[in-house]
Amino acid sequence: MSTETSTGQATRRAFLGTAALTAASYKRVLGANDRIGVGQVGFGLIGRQHIADLKSFSDVNYVGLCDCYAPRVEEGIKFIGNGTVKGYSDFRKMYENKDIDAVVVAAPDHWHALLTIMACAAGKDVYVEKPLTVFVDEGKWMVQAARQYKRIVTVGTQRRHYAGVKAARDLVQGGKLGKVNNVKWSACRNIFPGFGKTPFSDPPKDFDYDMWLGPAPKHRYQAHRGLYHFRWFWDHSGGQMTNLGAHTIDQILWIMDAKGPTNVMAMGGRYALEDDGETPDIQDAIWEFPGKNGQPGWTMQASIRETSVGSPGLNPGQLYLGNKGYMTVSGDYQISSESKGDPVNQIPRFVGHPTGGPVYSDTQTSLWLPDYPPSQAPAVRGTGRGAGGQGRGAGQAGGAAAGAATGAGGFAATGVEPTMILNERDWLNCVKSRNKPFCEVEEGHRVATACNLANMSLRLKRSIRWDPEKELVIGDKEAASMAAGVHLRAESGSAYRAPWDKALRACVKV
Repeated sequence: MSTETSTGQATRRAFLGTAALTAASYKRVLGANDRIGVGQVGFGLIGRQHIADLKSFSDVNYVGLCDCYAPRVEEGIKFIGNGTVKGYSDFRKMYENKDIDAVVVAAPDHWHALLTIMACAAGKDVYVEKPLTVFVDEGKWMVQAARQYKRIVTVGTQRRHYAGVKAARDLVQGGKLGKVNNVKWSACRNIFPGFGKTPFSDPPKDFDYDMWLGPAPKHRYQAHRGLYHFRWFWDHSGGQMTNLGAHTIDQILWIMDAKGPTNVMAMGGRYALEDDGETPDIQDAIWEFPGKNGQPGWTMQASIRETSVGSPGLNPGQLYLGNKGYMTVSGDYQISSESKGDPVNQIPRFVGHPTGGPVYSDTQTSLWLPDYPPSQAPAVRGTGRGAGGQGRGAGQAGGAAAGAATGAGGFAATGVEPTMILNERDWLNCVKSRNKPFCEVEEGHRVATACNLANMSLRLKRSIRWDPEKELVIGDKEAASMAAGVHLRAESGSAYRAPWDKALRACVKV
């Protein structure tokens, strides 16, 4: 067991030279019996879970672990426990390691894009955690990098691996619910009064705070603007919209076979929590999506609450509302029928209509879906909570088929499959086969775009019109600047802080 640390600045020439050598070694496709050398950036809550999962696979060899906080590198090396893994404080040094074939990005959200892009340029395949991006254009650069360097990039939106979600998609696409014109979801908990306030101070001596900030704007250190709680600050994350919303919106876009919205409106703020966070503790949003082939579109509505859960009826998971039936999805799914009859009979009667008014009929109401009565709807039920790190799934299909097969990894559609492991296994299979992953970077980009547009609308206090084909804001220069990340550093006109702006431009066209 050895530790290799460096905080020095790698030159562009040295980095790209190593990238070229590593990329050349990837011209061959890994054989089925080869072990994949894995390096990981970030040893936090999710990073630790990834290691617990991946080190259980016989075809994975952990080669490197990088973190800005030295005690975590030490702890992570012990947790990996293979006796050979190297520790790094600078990911660029780790990316130079030719024994590393693939990289897990489990760093703070504001690092996801650049770490992925630079890994692709270094010839590494990538598993990057959600949310994919902090602002829209980062996703465009990530897709560009994956295509340019021919890399496999999987996103940690693993919940679409639920067999129940696959079945729900088939039902919606098959027209079982009729015309689905509205989808609702919520993410609610009560953490009042919040996580408290932390004063400005010097960072711990073994925490490289400047490296931790990376491309994000420079800020004075405070404990909450660091390990874990970074997700409540706009420069580093997007609050629960990108944290939990990314999982839900990914499933909805997949089930509805949608590319992106055309109009987004969100409202809310940090109204109740008594701490130093910035992202909203309540957020209500609505997205408008176009229909296909000239057909009417549909809307998606979300309610995020951090200080009130309310009754269970307020939190159905995902609710798909069709004219023939409605369906809740939360890992599992449940369908209930709508009633049909003479629409005139639903008009209030009072003392009756005068001459020329609607004429009621004797038509009796019935069910559009007789097999799914509302009071006793058959369901594929489970907890809907399936913790990603519990259990082990083989999931040997590799590529899109891995998640598309009902009962992937031998699990029934119960909503308790170990979806994180299924996603990790699919990634490893695709590293070998070069097939498209089930949770691929371009789809992750579309999900992150929907999340980021909602946050943009909330912060600008107006609706955002969006062209999902051209991926451009329509008629709003300030919103377009925010989508490009330039709002973070308006004085420099660059989305990233130096020297990371140059590192970005060395890898992709910006």
